[in-house]
Amino acid sequence: MAGIYIHIPFCKKACHYCNFHFSTSKKLLPQFINAITKEAEERTLFFNEPVETIYFGGGTPSLLEIIDLNKILLSIRKNYKVSSTAEITLEANPDDISKEKIINWKTLGINRISLGIQSFVEEELVWMNRSHNAQQAIESVQLIQDHFENYSLDLIFGSPLLTRALWVKNIHQALSFQAPHLSCYALTIEEKTVFGNWLAHKKIEPVNSDLQAEQFEILMEEMEANHYLQYEISNFAKQGFESKHNSSYWQGKKYLGLGPSAHSYNGKSRFWNVANNALYISGIESKTNIREEELLTTQQQFNEYILISLRTSKGINENLVRNTWDEKTYQHFQYIFDKWHKIKHLDKKNEHVFLTKQGKLFADGIAADFFL
Repeated sequence: MAGIYIHIPFCKKACHYCNFHFSTSKKLLPQFINAITKEAEERTLFFNEPVETIYFGGGTPSLLEIIDLNKILLSIRKNYKVSSTAEITLEANPDDISKEKIINWKTLGINRISLGIQSFVEEELVWMNRSHNAQQAIESVQLIQDHFENYSLDLIFGSPLLTRALWVKNIHQALSFQAPHLSCYALTIEEKTVFGNWLAHKKIEPVNSDLQAEQFEILMEEMEANHYLQYEISNFAKQGFESKHNSSYWQGKKYLGLGPSAHSYNGKSRFWNVANNALYISGIESKTNIREEELLTTQQQFNEYILISLRTSKGINENLVRNTWDEKTYQHFQYIFDKWHKIKHLDKKNEHVFLTKQGKLFADGIAADFFL
């Protein structure tokens, strides 16, 4: 099984927290669509496995016209073995949702929507510089529900404007829709963002880690009480609605990234495209190299396996560690496990090591402790 990720680097507005590659100008959009289809044609030798997932991310893929989405999908279906049951996800913003668009997306074969709600609180949406308002957030979910069984809602917690009561309200609003999937992320402030600039000039306070931990615990309790599986640290799903595409990342499966800044992985090497729209387009058109490659060392492969596996409910396969890496690495793994197991942050069942509920609050630190 393999997946294809398509990065659509265009947005209406720049969200204050976002550090992904995007542009608010659509001047290069026509050339970009042509370049994406050409890159798809050129990279057919990256893998010869059936494509089980296709994911339009960004940026804001829901900005694209139907004709452009169709052109990209036609190119992929022409050049790759796309499964008839492939999960095809489109990231969308609430202000882009209309009945006509939704029907057209389904006609193209898109069968999953990832909706960037972030918050149902008007003040927060304005503070984040989102392009939609709270009413649009609610109405967009209702429209999607009429046509899609499989969809996901994104929420952000831990902002200084989000009190405990407002966070619970956000969760309950999402749960009221009986959404099959929720992705919930703690606010992070990155350097090359508006929030990063504000923080550097002391216009805002650093994120409150205690507040974020409290809201994360509330989230886990609410989702468990409503029978959602926390199959990955930030992702919750009703049975059968786990994201197949994102799960392939966490399982270390191969994936091809198309578009500027997109990453690819073939099991041994990682590749990434230039994060510049003009350079990406000109490079594709002139057939010059637009990507870099990193061959992963044995040590890097171990660290990456720990990082992605520990975030999932399945956890780390101890037998895989024992049989894949040398004895010294396995002894290191056992030592670190024992250390965190003693304070009940890690547990083990059927040769799989996983985070306890308390351990999930320290996931990044525990993973880093395992790193070689």
